[in-house]
Amino acid sequence: MNPKPFFNNESDNKKEPNTMKLIAVILVLIAATVIFLIVQNTTMPSGLGVKNGQLSPVPKSPNAVSSQTSDEKKKVEPLPFKGDLRETKDAVKRILRTYGNIEIQAEEINYLHAVSTTPTMRFHDDLEFYFDEKAGLVHIRSASRTGYSDMGLNRERYKRLTTLYQTKQGK
Repeated sequence: MNPKPFFNNESDNKKEPNTMKLIAVILVLIAATVIFLIVQNTTMPSGLGVKNGQLSPVPKSPNAVSSQTSDEKKKVEPLPFKGDLRETKDAVKRILRTYGNIEIQAEEINYLHAVSTTPTMRFHDDLEFYFDEKAGLVHIRSASRTGYSDMGLNRERYKRLTTLYQTKQGK
């Protein structure tokens, strides 16, 4: 009686092309996902800015906060003015510089748009500030460009910016 060989070369040869095809498909999907995330992360979202006294709406995903949303899970409080418009805007710009990894992208009379870059993964998050002179409030929106969840990063950023604004660094 001939013992059956441990490796059967004939069946291995038949399975190898299917395995190679599967690996190739997986690699293509991974590459496509990485390219998609890079493009999404580096592309400025459309619709940012102030329209009729409102910042852009927050997405349905849980990776954003705003002082102008009705969604209680994403709601944050606006900041009070510190003096006039110029003084308040200067205070916000100071705290953005103090925070680090934030670059102002656009500035208008009553609006700032900045981008925060996470240190490790280099993800970009958009920060918007609407200076509502009539109400004496600074409305804030912070939203991730990439992914579904931000694991609370935008809310944490809001809390830290608020703390900086309320201390001497915001004066």
